[in-house]
This record gives sequence, structure tokens and C-alpha cells, in this order.
Amino acid sequence: MKTQICLVSAQAAANLLSALDPDLKPQKVVLVVSPKMKTQANNLRSVLREGGLQVALQELADEHDFSKIENDLLQLAGSLEQDEVSLNITGGTKLMSVAAQSIANLHEWRMFYVDADTDQVIWLGRDKTPPHPLKEYLRLPHYLKAYGFDLPEPSKVPSLTQVQQNLIQTLIKQISSMESALAKLNWLAQQAEDKHQLDIVMDKSQQDDRNLEPLLRNFNDAGMLRIENNRIHFASEEARDFVKGGWLENHVFQAVTSLTQNLGIRDKSINLQIEDAQKVRNEQDVVFLARNRLFIIECKTARMSNPKTPKANDTLFKLSENCRRIGGLGTRGLLVSYRKLREPELRLAKALNIEVVTGADITRLPEKLKHWVRFGT
Repeated sequence: MKTQICLVSAQAAANLLSALDPDLKPQKVVLVVSPKMKTQANNLRSVLREGGLQVALQELADEHDFSKIENDLLQLAGSLEQDEVSLNITGGTKLMSVAAQSIANLHEWRMFYVDADTDQVIWLGRDKTPPHPLKEYLRLPHYLKAYGFDLPEPSKVPSLTQVQQNLIQTLIKQISSMESALAKLNWLAQQAEDKHQLDIVMDKSQQDDRNLEPLLRNFNDAGMLRIENNRIHFASEEARDFVKGGWLENHVFQAVTSLTQNLGIRDKSINLQIEDAQKVRNEQDVVFLARNRLFIIECKTARMSNPKTPKANDTLFKLSENCRRIGGLGTRGLLVSYRKLREPELRLAKALNIEVVTGADITRLPEKLKHWVRFGT
């Protein structure tokens, strides 16, 4: 039997990619797992079984004791004497990796390492086979499930009217003149949502705002809202969401969709609801898979300096944490913000490895996305 041994860690992608790659796919996978990685191993086992593989767990008595690790792996090797075995050393702890390599050398197993930077399997030891390029075949449900997240409901791609698409283009082209008014309208729409209603009353300053009035007229003409004296009435909850910032999410998703073939995007979603093991839901604005990596985009139209809205720093930290939790170390994050960030915020984004596209640069979003996916770190 063709068997692949994988060392389980918090980073599921390397084991998932090698075990399901069409050219490397075994008949059976053995997951070597420490006690604290049992949850991760169960998540991975579930996905691999859905991929048609037999899966067994080899539990370690003590991942901190090198001799015990070797003994456990020797027992495993004894049970696989009739199998054609390969060892993926990418995961696990350093002690697990060293012990596994010593057993692999003793039993002449093939060994490899998954290089996330080049998307290649690097063969090790006496095997001089050239690196194997990993195929791009994963879909979002399986990738996310390997990290312990489910998709409780399918993502629905909005169907925009031509009028709505024209409105989005107007908002993008007039970024410099509409930034302030959009932040105010976003705030009003958020207030209506917080009160679970489709109406919101404008105060005197908002009614007299010469920048806000033409923006309201644009959304009115697109059928998203109507004005009755000092009251804004949103056409529906979906329309309120569109006004509150959904238009930017749609613009970003359209840009991603237009680059699907150019960038080899395998799967993509907008407003993706994901659910962790505790049934806590979290919505991601735009998510896609390319080059066997997860890309997460957060879209913001609110003025993040407003005391009652999430600060830019908080948004960046949250996006960075989501990238780490949802898709592992290889996941990349991008913040698309209608307003420009300040220099300290840009420095924080760089420190967190979060790409940023703001202000007038949104008009060049496809170009920015190409560079981010192909060359971003």
C-alpha cells in the first residue's frame, strides 16, 4: 500500500497539499500527532477522508522525549513493512522531525519537505529527484475545514444592476471629493442597522451638508434609498448593506473575478460566513485561493478615526489575527480602505505583513492585486 506519513502541527496546509496532490496522493495517510495537536489532527483527518484516503493516527506518548518519540515511530515502522512509505517532515516539532528522519533513513523511506515559498515538494536524503511543483486544486471548504472552520451557509454572489455598477464606478472615480460624505453616510447606515430599522433621521448639519446631498442623490437614483424630509429610508436590508460599504466589497470582488484566469484563482467568495468549533461565526469580506494560499481582503468605507468605529490599528490587528487563525502562516491579508491611512498605521500594516490599498489607489486595484498575489510576502 502507498502510505504517506505526516507530522501534525498547527499549519495544516503543508500536509493537506502533499496528501491530496494528484501526483503524490497515497492510499493511506498516517498522522503523527502529539496530545496538544489532537484537534488539528482530527480536522485534517476529516478533510483527507473526504478526499478518499484511509487515515490513521499515530499518537505520541511524549513529544518532548526524543527516545519515546523514536520508540513510537519504530513501532509505526514495524506495522508498515509491507507498504511503500514516504515521509513529509514539514510539520510537527523539531524533535518529531529529527526522530522521524532517523527512522526514515533506517527504513529507507522517501522524505520530502513542502516549500511554501515556491509551492514545491523538495525531496530529501538520498533521493535526487527534482522538486515536484504542487498542483493547484483545493477549494475553500476543504482548505478552511483543515483549520477547523466550517461554512454554515453558501456564499451568494450579488447580482448587480447596471445602475448599481455605474454607481460603484462613480464612487471609485470620485474618491478624493467623496471621502468625507461617504464616511457620514456609512455612519448613518450603521446607525440604522444597529437599531434594526430601515430608517434613520438626519440632524440639521447632515441635512445642510453640501457634500452629502449629491451622494444621497446618487444612491437614490440607483434605487438604494430615498429621502423624505429629514429622513433616509433604505429600500431593504440588502440596500442598507450596499450603502454601508457593500458597494466597495462588490468592487473588490469584481476586480478579483476579472483576474481569475490571469492569477490562477482556484476558488473565491464574497461575504463568506465561517464558523469555528465553538459555533462562533465570522464574516470575511472577500476570500480567494491562489497558488495554494488563502488570501483575505478586508474592505472599509468608514472613517476609522471616528470614536465609535473600529480604529485602523484595531482593524489591522484583527485582519492579521484572522489570517493566522483561518488559514495558517501562508495566508495573506489586504486592507482596502476608502480613506488613506496615516504613516504610523502604514508602518503597523507593514510590520504585520498586511498589504494596504487606500484612497485613489483603489482606481488601480487590479494592478495592485496582481502584484500582491504574485510578489507579496
